[in-house]
Amino acid sequence: MPSDTRTFLDPAVLSRLMALPLNARHAMLGSVSGKHRSPVRGSSLEFAQYRKYVPGDDTRRLDWRTWGRSDRFYIKEFEADTNLRLCLLIDTSGSMNYGPAGATRFDYARKLAGTLGYVAAQQGDAVGLWSLAEKPVEIPAKRGASHLGLVLDQMASLQPVGDTTLLTALHDAAEKIRQRALVIIFSDLFVPPAELKPAIQHLRFRKHDIAVFHLLDQQELDFDFDRPARFIDLEGGEAVLADPSLIARNYREAVRQYMHEIDDLVRTTGMDYHRVKLHEKYDDVLARFLLARLEKKGGR
Repeated sequence: MPSDTRTFLDPAVLSRLMALPLNARHAMLGSVSGKHRSPVRGSSLEFAQYRKYVPGDDTRRLDWRTWGRSDRFYIKEFEADTNLRLCLLIDTSGSMNYGPAGATRFDYARKLAGTLGYVAAQQGDAVGLWSLAEKPVEIPAKRGASHLGLVLDQMASLQPVGDTTLLTALHDAAEKIRQRALVIIFSDLFVPPAELKPAIQHLRFRKHDIAVFHLLDQQELDFDFDRPARFIDLEGGEAVLADPSLIARNYREAVRQYMHEIDDLVRTTGMDYHRVKLHEKYDDVLARFLLARLEKKGGR
């Protein structure tokens, strides 16, 4: 259960979501028997196909009824279920600190990630944590209550500071996460979509199932400021004093173009993309995410 430092975990939300499984869209490779589809054959209850017997096969899997009809030996193959590896990748750049104290973009990301990690661990899956920063936290996915505690404690200690290293960190994660995993990215995606595409494709090449929670505030989309204001670069740049009425039109056009490029990125990479506004209840966001995956489980 949540400790004093894990304020991003809400027992009421956990209770609500525990009835919803976290499923992978693609076949997973795990180390123990579990509930997720695997690309290897096994002996679970779900029949996959017949194949001809070859010397060395386990004779206990021979289908004697088929032999009686055809006088040939066939092996029954089944889909092997396996446990899932969940890798939580949290953007910890300075821009994630946008928002009021206690309700920043980073706070929201940590609620999403912590809750999903807890749900996955409770269903017997492995959980790992990566912070997308210059000196990242890298905790490989493992199973067990003590390991989940390590992940949650590290998550509680993260701080959003410095320049974005999203692209480098994603490429690095693609190289270091060796086995197939559900990789979930929590970020404002404050990078050009054209530069983000190769990083997502790198993860896809490694056969990971990729989901992205794109965290945005309604005000940064609408840009409805009505008086001159000082805009501060949260990643260390200079503050800019500007009259919103003079730049609003160009700003909104830039946002429109950016969103169009993000939509194109989603179509071409096949990532499971979720655009989230910070005013939305995060448990509703997670419920929609989990329910959508109930219908998409499987795939090789």
